[in-house]
Amino acid sequence: MKLCIIGTGYVGLVSAACFAEMGNTVTCIDVNPAVVEKLNIGTVHIFEPGLEDMVRRSHADGRLFFTTRLAEGIAGSDCVFICVGTPSLPDGSCDLSYVQQAAHDIGREMQNELIVVDKSTVPVGTADMVREIIENGLAARKRTDIVTVVSNPEFLKEGAAIADFMKPDRVVLGTNSQKAAALLRELYAPFARTRDKILIMSPRSAEMTKYAANCMLATKISFINEIAMICEHVGADVRDVRTGIGSDTRIGYQFIYPGLGYGGSCFPKDVKALIHTAGNAGVVPLLLNAVEAVNARQKQHMAVRIQEYFAPQGGVKGKTLALWGLAFKANTDDMREAASVSIVGLLTAAGMRVRAFDPVASGNAQRIFKENSLVEILDDQYSACDGAQGLLVATEWNQFRNPDFERVKSLLTAPLLFDGRNLYAAASMAERGFAYFCIGCSAEL
Repeated sequence: MKLCIIGTGYVGLVSAACFAEMGNTVTCIDVNPAVVEKLNIGTVHIFEPGLEDMVRRSHADGRLFFTTRLAEGIAGSDCVFICVGTPSLPDGSCDLSYVQQAAHDIGREMQNELIVVDKSTVPVGTADMVREIIENGLAARKRTDIVTVVSNPEFLKEGAAIADFMKPDRVVLGTNSQKAAALLRELYAPFARTRDKILIMSPRSAEMTKYAANCMLATKISFINEIAMICEHVGADVRDVRTGIGSDTRIGYQFIYPGLGYGGSCFPKDVKALIHTAGNAGVVPLLLNAVEAVNARQKQHMAVRIQEYFAPQGGVKGKTLALWGLAFKANTDDMREAASVSIVGLLTAAGMRVRAFDPVASGNAQRIFKENSLVEILDDQYSACDGAQGLLVATEWNQFRNPDFERVKSLLTAPLLFDGRNLYAAASMAERGFAYFCIGCSAEL
């Protein structure tokens, strides 16, 4: 098929690359000429394992194109995908200005019957709004072309987006049009060869499915972090508790890893947006409010424990913390809503210096902390430890899982390790002579 994708951000570029990989001809539209120029020479502006190679291959083979002109992409296309950002507004609602602009642009440019697929994460009712905007644009041009708007939410995990797209758990299509459903079934058929993964429902149900999925996952994270907090106060070990409950097939082990809270571009935004949607509908979302509150507390929890540890030694002021990991999770450079930002902010506000390292997020970190003179971003994980009073591991990068502990110990002024991802075994750390603190345990182990 011939596809047009509006937006070359995370969702747009991954979708474009994967569709092109299956033989479709895809034209990506971005309003930023610098981004388009980079993409046309094979430079990808976001970090996602495997993405750059896939983009370069399809671009070189003549299946993937990049331009700033929507008219070029929309002409003759079977489908136009809207894959633009929908960031949070101060009140927690979803900023739909980019989606609305895309709809206005489509209404001005479309020349024939068209299927418009909304892949951005949007509130319930957005498909109706997009259709109305496009139809108004057509009416202003005195055109009677039929536009069908489909909700097709993405379910991509940062760091594993290629695999998620190529082998999806499900493909949700929100449409009341049999014609649109048939075309999109054909488009997604190569991604669902082993079983029927395509779910057809109403546009509003599809939009709600995306929010419900992310809020459910966020709920599991906040739940296990709440349990971890209780464990710390009653002398239990959350790692044992996790094993005990995860073995129940009704619960399972996925997304019950205690840590520093959820972050990134999806969960925080989507929980806030569904809370706002519920409020507008007259519903008080008690559970979602609690999920958000627990997560906000968890992001600062390890910083509080560090302050408590150093309190008998005159506090954290003037001391230095080595920090391994800045991205909100491994295999991404995304620092949006990352726990590291909250931790660094709280500790440096109290006068502590932070020497940090991340394998891929250092560029974003330099930008975020450029005004904070107490933060130093280094290009080597061991250099960050040199002369520091302790080490905090905040992101579960593979290279942090089995480091040279003797080297770490020799570089720190004291063998002190705070494990925000529960990567290490307490007994092993004790044998190595470390004072070791993790999530969900009552005290030093």
